[in-house]
Amino acid sequence: MVSPRPRYAPSRRALHWGIGIVLVLAFVFIEGRENFARGTPERAAMMQAHFWAGIAILALMLPRLLLAFSRPAPAVSPPLPAWQALPAKGLHLLLYAMLVAQPVLGLMTAWTDGKQILLPFTSVVLPALMAPSETLAHQFEDLHELIGSAFYWVVGLHVLAALYHHFVRRDDTLRRMT
Repeated sequence: MVSPRPRYAPSRRALHWGIGIVLVLAFVFIEGRENFARGTPERAAMMQAHFWAGIAILALMLPRLLLAFSRPAPAVSPPLPAWQALPAKGLHLLLYAMLVAQPVLGLMTAWTDGKQILLPFTSVVLPALMAPSETLAHQFEDLHELIGSAFYWVVGLHVLAALYHHFVRRDDTLRRMT
């Protein structure tokens, strides 16, 4: 009898794909805002949707990080050569860092810009953890945009690496996460 190939736990797979879907939505919302004139309710709605997608990602990253650092990943079969394993680990750490940093920078931008953060579909205002500061707001926003631009490339590289493993290397990297 052939033993089944090791896979990530269902919780880790659900978090991976859930974060991926919400991340795509965050990209769609921020890029889609350009279809609406500044100051319109539609543009504001796209920005709010982008903001809350980021908050959802941050909330999903907390259990994702706990699982990632408390349980080892299933081994890749066949094993990766060292020259591929190290960059793969680095890319995952960079993705994790970006998935936490971006929503935090979004929050910091909103707080220092003096914006109220309302819970969706309510009038409940979350407390601001930073005082308004126009200078800091611009710095946080610039950093958020800079990391956001790099994020497209890092996510693209992650997807290309998964496809490379599946179609060229023919290992079980992608199947472990499905």
